[in-house]
Amino acid sequence: MSLLLQDVTKSYREPGGRVLPVLSIEKYELVQGEQAVLVGSSGGGKTTLLNIISGILLPDSGKVVIDGRNIVEMPEAIRDRYRAIRIGIVFQTFNLLPAFTALENVLLGMSFSGRKVDRPFAENLLQRVGLAHRLNHSPSKMSVGEQQRVAVARALANKPVLLLADEPTANVDSDNQSLILNLIRDTCRENNVTLLMVTHSPEVAGAFSRVDRLRDFNRVVAGRKQEVSK
Repeated sequence: MSLLLQDVTKSYREPGGRVLPVLSIEKYELVQGEQAVLVGSSGGGKTTLLNIISGILLPDSGKVVIDGRNIVEMPEAIRDRYRAIRIGIVFQTFNLLPAFTALENVLLGMSFSGRKVDRPFAENLLQRVGLAHRLNHSPSKMSVGEQQRVAVARALANKPVLLLADEPTANVDSDNQSLILNLIRDTCRENNVTLLMVTHSPEVAGAFSRVDRLRDFNRVVAGRKQEVSK
């Protein structure tokens, strides 16, 4: 799946009416199967960018073209359906459903996409993130790191063609960091999935041949528009 952002802008209105620009991107592009990591300062717009790419947020202006289709122009219901079928997302806040077990959360990732529920595949994903012994535990019975690993497995459950990962190793130890990173990268490589990962970790960034710094293509710096860094 190819990805192209063109002339994308996003601002937020603060209390009192002040407009705070967050993103102003002339062009950003990934080709099918490419794996890239995005780094930037806290509050710099990385999560907002991922939400725009996934269609959770709409930009104020510009195009988000995925495999030749501008998702900005899609009706909301079509955009939501497209995201469920084609895009996997690892959220910073996990977004696991508390009333369901780890396995059920992963299976729901499949059912939401409309795919046939594949229990062995879901169990295999959880096994690969070291949670074979936690299949029937609810999120409240799991550590933060375990919940993070469930979220990774769920994001891969619908066999997406584009995977967006927002700090997927932030809440795990170094051993599980390697486990999660290898699962994400290997799965994307095996299935020719395009990957964009946000991280603050130099170690994680060092595992990628393509490392993009948001400040280099986002013309909004410290709340005001600037020229793109050369």
